[in-house]
Amino acid sequence: MRDILFLDSMLTPKIITLVYWLLLGAALVSGLGMMFTGGFGSFLMGIFTMLAGAVGARIWCELLIVLFKINENMKKLADQ
Repeated sequence: MRDILFLDSMLTPKIITLVYWLLLGAALVSGLGMMFTGGFGSFLMGIFTMLAGAVGARIWCELLIVLFKINENMKKLADQ
């Protein structure tokens, strides 16, 4: 707890996992909504939305994690 209060530890990487699952849920709900509101074209767009949303969410969250990993490694180098 002390690490978080004095900003010695990053809280955001722990939150990114939750954000990832929320984004996956949003992509699923959006895709399903698109699939069942129209015809065949909407069905295909719904599938595309689910796939693109899942891949996009994964890439975005991984890029954020990479930034925090860079920060950790830079901190280790500075401590040496």
